[in-house]
Amino acid sequence: MKNLTRILLLILALVMALTPLAGAIEPYTTYTYAKDGTPRQSPTVYSPVTNVDSAYMGLELALKDPRDICVDNDGNVYIVDMGNNRVVVLDQNYSVKFIISDFINGHGVPDGFTNPQGVFVNDKYIYVCDTDANRLVLFDREGNFVRILGRPTSALFGESSIYKPVAVAVDQYDRLFVISATNYQGVIVLTSDGMFTGFIGAQAVTYDAWDIIWRAFQTEEQKKNSAQNIPTEYNNITVDDDGFIYVTSDNIAAANQYAQLRSKSDKYSPVRKLNAAGDEIMKRLGYFSPSGEVNVTRENLSRIIDVAVGPEHTWSIIDEKRQKIYTYDDNGNLLFVFGDKGGQLGNLTSVEAITYQKVVTDETETIMIGNETVEVPVYEYYMLLLDKSDNLFTVYKRTEYGDRLIGALALENDRKFDEAIEQWEDVLMRNSNFDLAYIGIGRSHYNAGEYEEAMEYYKAAYDTANYSNAFKEVRKQWIEDYFIVLPIAVIAFVLLWGAFSKYYTKKNKETALKVGRKTYWEELLYSFHLIFHPFDGFWDLKHEKRGSVRAATTILALTIVAFYYNSIGRGYIVNPTNEYSTIFAQAGSVLLPLALWVVANWCLTTLFEGEGSLKDVYVATCYALFPLILTLVPATLFSNIVLAEETGIINLLVSIGYIWTFILIFFGAQTTHDYTMGKNIIMTVATILGMAIVMFIGILFTSLISNMVSFVTNIVVELQYRM
Repeated sequence: MKNLTRILLLILALVMALTPLAGAIEPYTTYTYAKDGTPRQSPTVYSPVTNVDSAYMGLELALKDPRDICVDNDGNVYIVDMGNNRVVVLDQNYSVKFIISDFINGHGVPDGFTNPQGVFVNDKYIYVCDTDANRLVLFDREGNFVRILGRPTSALFGESSIYKPVAVAVDQYDRLFVISATNYQGVIVLTSDGMFTGFIGAQAVTYDAWDIIWRAFQTEEQKKNSAQNIPTEYNNITVDDDGFIYVTSDNIAAANQYAQLRSKSDKYSPVRKLNAAGDEIMKRLGYFSPSGEVNVTRENLSRIIDVAVGPEHTWSIIDEKRQKIYTYDDNGNLLFVFGDKGGQLGNLTSVEAITYQKVVTDETETIMIGNETVEVPVYEYYMLLLDKSDNLFTVYKRTEYGDRLIGALALENDRKFDEAIEQWEDVLMRNSNFDLAYIGIGRSHYNAGEYEEAMEYYKAAYDTANYSNAFKEVRKQWIEDYFIVLPIAVIAFVLLWGAFSKYYTKKNKETALKVGRKTYWEELLYSFHLIFHPFDGFWDLKHEKRGSVRAATTILALTIVAFYYNSIGRGYIVNPTNEYSTIFAQAGSVLLPLALWVVANWCLTTLFEGEGSLKDVYVATCYALFPLILTLVPATLFSNIVLAEETGIINLLVSIGYIWTFILIFFGAQTTHDYTMGKNIIMTVATILGMAIVMFIGILFTSLISNMVSFVTNIVVELQYRM
C-alpha cells in the first residue's frame, strides 16, 4: 500500500511539473489538424486566448509558400498560395469551397496568376494582388472572373514608378488602397475602376546631419547624381469598418524606430493608422508606442509585417523576428502578447500574415431595440495566423480571460460602465498587474460621478491624464465648498505678505544706518534686499558687513530643506511614480556643487587679481541661493493642486528660481572680486572648467585610494591564509 501511494505521488508530481501554471497569462491556445484531417486537441491553457485549429490543407491541397490570409463577412477564409499560383477558399469550418487558379480573362484568353501575394474580400469582390503580373484581378464571391485593374495610367503616377502590388484593402466607398513593392511615395489610392487618385501617408524622410551639410557645398549636378533621401516603404495594409487604414513597415532606420518607442512619435512608427486623406490619427496613450517589443536594443527591434483589426476596436500586429502577436486597444494600450518560435503546438516558425474570423454560434442573446426585445445571434472571433514555413495556418480562440477583457471593452464602448466594473474586477483577479483594468474601473467610477474613487484607480495605473480629469472635478467641488473661505485666504495672504514686505524694507533701511555688528535676524532679512538689488546688495554684503557666515549657512541649510521638501512633497500629477530622495542625498546635491564653485572660483581669482576671500565667495554664493527657497517651496505646494495641463506653471516657477540664482551668483562674483563684465564672464567659464578638473582629480584620487586599500587588504588576507 505504501509503495502504491509513493508511485501515485510520483506520478502526480510529474504531471504538475509538466502542466502550465494556472496563473499564466497567454492570449490564445490551439489545436491543429493533422494532414489526414484528424483534429489534435491541445492541452488546456489558462490564458486570454485559446488555439482552436491549425489546418493543413491535406496532401492533395498542400500549400506552397502561402503569403496572405483574409476572411469575409461570412467567415470564409481566403489564402494566397503563391507557390501554386492560386487562391484557396475555405468555408468557416475550414473545408475547401473552391480554388481560384486558372481563369478566362476579359479578352476571352486563358489566364492565371504570376506569384500573387495579397488578397482582400468585401461584400462584392475578391481582390487578388497578382504581383509579378503588375495588376489586380477581381473575382465575384463565387470565384468568377470580373475584371483586371492594371498599372495606373495617370500621368501623376509617373512613368518610372514601379507597380508591384503586394497588399490591397478596400473601404466602404469602394476606394482601393494598394501597397506596391519598392514604392516609397506612400499608399496608392485607386477608384473602384482602377483610376489613380494619388498617394497618401508617405513615411517621414530620414536625413543624416552630414548629408545636409555636404549638400550645402554641392553643385546642382552633384546634387542630382547623389543618392536621394526617400521615405520608407510599407509592407502591408488593412481597413477597419469605419474606413480607417492601418499600414505597417519593416524598413525604418533602427535609431528612429527605437527613439519613437518612448517619444511615441508617429513619424517613424512601424504601424500607423491613417484616415482617407492620409493623416496619421492613431492614439498612442500607452506607456510605449505600439511597436511590438519594448524591452529591446536598437539591434533587436521588432520587425512588424502585418496588422489585423479585431473586435471592439482592438487590433493586432505580428513580429516576424520573435514570432509573437501584440494586441492593442483603440487608445494604443497593450492588451496582451502571445506566441513564440518553435515546433510545439501553437508556436510558429515563420509567421507571414494575420486576420480575424467572425463566426456565428448557435447561441443567441436578447437585446432591446426601442421598446422591443430582439433575439440576435452570438458571434465568436477567432484569430488566424498564416505560417509560410510550415505551409499551414493556425486558428486561435480567446480563453475566458480574453473574453472577460474584450467583454469589458465592449461594455465601455456601449457606455455600460457599471457592468464594465465587474468585468474589469474579474480581469484583475486573474492579472493584478493589468493597468488597463484599473483604468477601466477608474473610467467607470468617473462616468458615475465618483471622482475620488476614480482617482485611486487611475493612481494605481499611473494614468496621470485621467487622474487629472478626475481631480479637476474634485477641485471644482472644493472651490464650491470653500467659495467664501478661499478669497478670504488669498486676501489675507496678500495683506500679510505686503505687511512683511514693508517690515523687511524698513528694517533693512534702519540696518543700513546702524554702526557696528548686525544681529542674526538683520543678517537674514538682508537677503530680501540683496535678491532685488544685486549690485548694491553684494557690495554692502562685503564692505558694510551686512551678512555673515552664520546667516549664509542658515540660507544654505534652508535651501537643502527646500530641495528635500520638493523631493517628498510633490503632488501625484508631477510625481506619479512617487520618487523621492533622502535628506542626505539632497544635502550632497547642494553642498557638492557649492563647494566646487567656491573652491574653484577662489583658487582662480586669487591668481587673477580677485579681491574676494574664500569667506567672501562662500557668503555671497549662499546668499545667492535664496531665490531657490522662494520658488521651490511654493512650486511644491502648488504641485498638489494643479492639473496635468497646468504643470507648465510649476516648471516655469522652478526655472525662474534657477535662472534668478545663476544671475545672482554671476553678479555676486563680479562684485566680490571687483571685475569688469568681460573679465567676470571669462572667470565664470574658467571656474566651471575648474570645477570639472577638481571633480576629475577627486574621482582619480578616490579610485587610487580604493585600489591601494584593496591591494593592502588582499596582501593581509593572503598572509593570513599562508600563515
